[in-house]
Amino acid sequence: MAETISGNNENKTTSVLRAAWLIAVVTIVSKLIGFIRDIVIANYYGANMVSDAYYYAYQIPALSLILLGGVGGPFHSATVAIFSKLIPSINEKPSEEVNKLYSTFMTVTIISFLLLSVLIYIFPRQIMQIIISGGSAEMVQLAAVHLKIMTPLLVIGGIVGIYYGILIIYKQFMLPNLSPIIMSVAIIAICVAAAPNDCKGYALAWATTVGAVFQLVIQYPNIRKLGYRLKPNLQIANNPHFKEIGELLFPAILSSTVGQIHIYVDMFFTSSISEGAWTAVGYANRVFQFPVGILVTAFLVPLFPIFAKLVGDKDYDGIRSYFNKGVGVLFFAAIPIIIGIMVVGLDSVRLVFERGAFDSNATFMVTEALWFLSVSILPYVFRDSITRVYYSFNDSATPFVVAFSSIVLKFIINWLLISKLGWGIGGITLSTSLVTLFNAVVLGVLINRKIKMDYKSLFLNLLKMIVAGCITCVICYFAAFAYDKIVGLQGLLYLCGKILFVCLVCIGVYIPLNLMFKMEYAGELAERLKGKLKLR
Repeated sequence: MAETISGNNENKTTSVLRAAWLIAVVTIVSKLIGFIRDIVIANYYGANMVSDAYYYAYQIPALSLILLGGVGGPFHSATVAIFSKLIPSINEKPSEEVNKLYSTFMTVTIISFLLLSVLIYIFPRQIMQIIISGGSAEMVQLAAVHLKIMTPLLVIGGIVGIYYGILIIYKQFMLPNLSPIIMSVAIIAICVAAAPNDCKGYALAWATTVGAVFQLVIQYPNIRKLGYRLKPNLQIANNPHFKEIGELLFPAILSSTVGQIHIYVDMFFTSSISEGAWTAVGYANRVFQFPVGILVTAFLVPLFPIFAKLVGDKDYDGIRSYFNKGVGVLFFAAIPIIIGIMVVGLDSVRLVFERGAFDSNATFMVTEALWFLSVSILPYVFRDSITRVYYSFNDSATPFVVAFSSIVLKFIINWLLISKLGWGIGGITLSTSLVTLFNAVVLGVLINRKIKMDYKSLFLNLLKMIVAGCITCVICYFAAFAYDKIVGLQGLLYLCGKILFVCLVCIGVYIPLNLMFKMEYAGELAERLKGKLKLR
């Protein structure tokens, strides 16, 4: 009997890991399509007042659509947490009680976000005036129009979040993770069709709204097929299940909002720099998130359920071992990314974005922001990894408090770097890197209240990687310089050749150096690679 239970648990773990890797693959595809979307937007709108107005305005509806209503957001998490307890079998239609709770939750969500949307629709100029107080009157007015066009995203975000939760309860993992691709495709299609005649960027704002509507519409047939019907009601009083939803939802919304407040602080200071500055910061973040987001997702999605299982088994040695290996591999892969950004970051941005309305000045602004942002990669992967350990201990309060406390730090550093030292765009992303480091250090120290981590071996290996990385970076810089002198050409093929050449030099120097320094994770990866090659 015990063996059967153990076997079932192993099967469940394997099933979770397979689903996690599948989600990771879909996330990679989604990021790739999103990256193509950004390239299209950059081509038609560049980095100027129009693009700034769009991205300033988009941050408000994005709070609802991406942070609150996205996969892993508060509405999705609260739906899964409460409804999964009330659904005895995913093979049966929902009971009347479940449908009634679903209707109550949907009704309250729609009314709440609709009221917020109305307020934003009536006072868009006043809202944008606060956020981009350093911008021109024309910029504020343009951003206000964009915001009015995109106000439906607020309502859509809450509904989509609930839909995501329902679908995931019924093990329909693909649709929630694929739907952001639908939005990106819609934006690409509309921009290509309308952007040439769109001097104010209104087509871009409408494309975003249409894309969000598609994201909602594609979910609805499956929700209805599962048996869920919306019958509006406000039966909130004496409703214990709705009370549970509220108790989960409210702190989760606060936690998600903290990150957005950091963005609003950046918007406040960026508006006083120059036209196109906020667009440049946004593109730098997207370039940064493309490799780093994929790296973190690919490793942490499967590691999270393992952490949770080890906590449940009270296997603290296992947690320390998996954490060090997981973060060690992330560090090992992150350092070449930093080297690449430092050495050929400008060439990469030029290759990807510099065409159409996106000129050489825009390229340099994005690259400047990217250089200062790249130093946050190491604390970024550590912070995200240690946060998963907190979540495995059912502690979401500590990461929230740490993130909330860093808002003041973010404001002070921005004020010092931008207002006092005049560092411009680089100051914005450097402050982000410093705040990320602060969060990583504090979370890394406070976790010792729950489990004594073994940081000594992790950071000893990191020190070896950094030494190897510094040597590699110098060699790559001279390799890039030599390529420019010897080849001396321009154009896409030249840039592709240079980036590929530097990447090969980086790998050819970085990995042998780590092996020479006897860096633990490089040795393990080399042994595994040898083993797979022998099997073939």
